[in-house]
Amino acid sequence: MIIGITGGIGSGKSTIARALAARGFAVYDCDKEAKRIIVENADVRKAVIALLGTEAFIPSPEHPFTGVYNTAYVAEQVFREPELLEQLNQIVHPAVKRDILERSGLSVKRSVSETVCQAEPVLFVESAILYEAGLDGICDKIIVVEAPEEVRIARTIQRDYHGEATDTNINKVRARIRAQKAESSLPVEGGNLVVVHNDGKASIDELVEKITHWM
Repeated sequence: MIIGITGGIGSGKSTIARALAARGFAVYDCDKEAKRIIVENADVRKAVIALLGTEAFIPSPEHPFTGVYNTAYVAEQVFREPELLEQLNQIVHPAVKRDILERSGLSVKRSVSETVCQAEPVLFVESAILYEAGLDGICDKIIVVEAPEEVRIARTIQRDYHGEATDTNINKVRARIRAQKAESSLPVEGGNLVVVHNDGKASIDELVEKITHWM
């Protein structure tokens, strides 16, 4: 069984994913694994170089055959030319999807309409862009983690800006929130989708208990 975990910046989805991992569940971090795939998968690496140039990888004595993914350079390129981001995603997202299915031991042709046994192992897939990347199509269930905007801003300021809640930093976080997919456009809760309200009123352990009970 594949269960997606998604939510906007500062919602706390990564915290919940770590809590599930601490309980022994397998968790696939899409952001982390995508960076690994870009370096280790020869076909993906070649496609990225063809799109963005050899500067996309930094030569490294520790990784003489692949180099190190130059995230700063790539971010600059896709910021300057947004269409490059779409092309990069078309390279990386399918590779991530295949890797998830292989990690879960399922066929790439698997349909989510197949019957899922209760005893089937569970793989949680954490991704901020679960829907945009088309990963919802391989998930049996999806968890959407949400929180009030001010809570999300405070968490992100603490995490990314060392707690410096200046107007500039707050506006940067607000802009990042606006740039993400609106939660109101997500499917309605029910059936194979559950919304977890991580507003700080309940502990992470309580939220994880809700998730495991729902499973």
